Amino acid sequence: MKQEQPKHHQLHKISFAGLLVAMGVVYGDIGTSPLYVMKAIVEENGGLASINRDFILGAVSLIFWTLTILTTVKYVIIALKADNHGEGGIFSLYTLVRNQGKFLIIPAMIGGAALLADGVLTPAVTVTTAIEGLRGIPEFFDRFGMDQNIIVIITLVILLVLFSMQRFGTDMVGKAFGPVMFLWFTFLGVMGILNFSRDLSVISALNPVYAVKLLFSADNHLGIFILGNIFLATTGAEALYSDMGHVGKRNIHVSWPYVKICLMLNYLGQAAWLTNVYQDTDVQAIEQLNPFFRMLPNGWMVIGVGFATIAAVIASQALISGSFTLVSEAIKLKLLPRMKIIYPGKTIGQMYIPVINTLLWIACSLVVLTFRTSSHMEAAYGLSITVTMLMTTLLLFFFMKQKGHSLVTSLIITLFFGGIETIFFISSAVKFFHGGFVAVLIALVILLVMAIWEGANIIEENVSDEVNLRDYLPQLTALRDDQTIPLYQTNVVFLVPRLSGDEIERQFVYSILDKRPKRAQVYWFVNVDVTDEPFTQEYEVDTMGTDFVIKVKLHLGFRIEQEVNVYIRQIIHDLMKSDRIPQQPQKYSITPGRNVGDFQFILIQKILSNNTVLSKWQRQIMQAKLFIKRHTMSPENWFGLEYSDVLYETVPLVIGAPRKTRLKERKN
Repeated sequence: MKQEQPKHHQLHKISFAGLLVAMGVVYGDIGTSPLYVMKAIVEENGGLASINRDFILGAVSLIFWTLTILTTVKYVIIALKADNHGEGGIFSLYTLVRNQGKFLIIPAMIGGAALLADGVLTPAVTVTTAIEGLRGIPEFFDRFGMDQNIIVIITLVILLVLFSMQRFGTDMVGKAFGPVMFLWFTFLGVMGILNFSRDLSVISALNPVYAVKLLFSADNHLGIFILGNIFLATTGAEALYSDMGHVGKRNIHVSWPYVKICLMLNYLGQAAWLTNVYQDTDVQAIEQLNPFFRMLPNGWMVIGVGFATIAAVIASQALISGSFTLVSEAIKLKLLPRMKIIYPGKTIGQMYIPVINTLLWIACSLVVLTFRTSSHMEAAYGLSITVTMLMTTLLLFFFMKQKGHSLVTSLIITLFFGGIETIFFISSAVKFFHGGFVAVLIALVILLVMAIWEGANIIEENVSDEVNLRDYLPQLTALRDDQTIPLYQTNVVFLVPRLSGDEIERQFVYSILDKRPKRAQVYWFVNVDVTDEPFTQEYEVDTMGTDFVIKVKLHLGFRIEQEVNVYIRQIIHDLMKSDRIPQQPQKYSITPGRNVGDFQFILIQKILSNNTVLSKWQRQIMQAKLFIKRHTMSPENWFGLEYSDVLYETVPLVIGAPRKTRLKERKN
């Protein structure tokens, strides 16, 4: 069976619509950096009174070269080439290079966990920062003053609306937000030009000399650790790579220059404003000064806050949609348990994972309630993403080697980016006790689940007890023909996790012959293989020279629902038409002339047997995996069997050698 589907949506071609969707989905995180980067740099250095012109120019110079080296060169030019059938992100990159070493799963897991942790912090930081801009509106300030409670409440309401929208898909979100995001970047550029035009000399900040001088200047109170705040300007680069599958890399290549120009114009505008007011005592006295909002012309504050709020929502969207992609890829790589995935959009990569959406919403809300102000949240922000960037750089080394680049070239590029990112990591690590520990804890929890899943899979695969199904054909034939045993079902279907040649896990044969003899007309053994291609719908079938034992391998794309019940009924009709299996006429049926019998799907649930020799550590890993598995999506729902006749059977999971008993007979 094969059904052809279009493999690339038209939005993945360069078009005005595609560019708008790219702006709506990809650039939200990096596009809101002007809201808080200069604010954090000035605030961490002690405020306006402690800076000077060279400090301001040096800060903007560091921002420009960070955006150029990390975002433009590493991600837009190099990383986007490492796509897996149009999908990006650290897990897609891993699938491209995993044949070079099993150890590469480690940086992939660490980077993926850190990026998911960043997905929790981004919405909290950006939305809170934008809402705090309301204090620049006289009417709002006169009514609420510096009351942070109202800021927290508004932020929580916006987050609730944002996460509620995810069920409609990022296709809808991208089309809705794309035009607004284009206007946002245009707004950034225009506001920057209005201030930059008053002091064109700040263009000298593009000279890297100012960046180097600032790192060693006595006016820089943080020293090299100022890079922890500078790094906030490029935190969205990894999300840009992860979201490539939502819009296509061509649209990113074309739209990024406009985005970067608008960003830099705004930073230069903030620099021009700061050089004009940093000695003004009245401005120095402003509490929680934010240069982005303060440089806006009179009467523009309401528009600025409105735009910033929408942009903050879009920034959150970029990380949320990227998180869905990462989780989906982790499930396919067997690093996370199965979860319900919905594809509400029409383009490749558009997905919605209800469980992840709920967890992200709860975590974001808790971060807002705990830290309350954007200044406190910024301390937690950025640390985790530096870890992801380092892991991506490591994997890119193997990708470049795989693509034929020399070892020397690959090593030089890796050490160059890795060295820069290591410095950023050290600078961000200083924030650990000021809030960075939150990002680390979130990442560690996610990493723990991945480690448990991967470790348990390795244990099971190393001691998997498989048998040759062909050896049991005589017994299955005898059972099928044994009239002394009542007919259990016309078709008995087993969903098997692995199906390699004639090898099958012992537990499935045990279920038929030992658990309870299951006499049936046809025995089905079905395995689902999720392909990297999005729309694959194919199957392989092997009847093993019989008309009653059928092995089926379903090859389904990652965008295709795994409705096994529907596919099996189509396959049985195909086999009957080709006379490979006999028809199954039903005497009693509401459907006249029905020639297909009833089905029972048997799902095997494993429980770790006590009669097995495992180290204490291995037993803990296996028990943890089975516990998580029981509390995530059931196989019945995953395989679309909610309305089918399903039987769950429990079998002991025996790993390794069984424990030997030492009982002695007591003699009277």
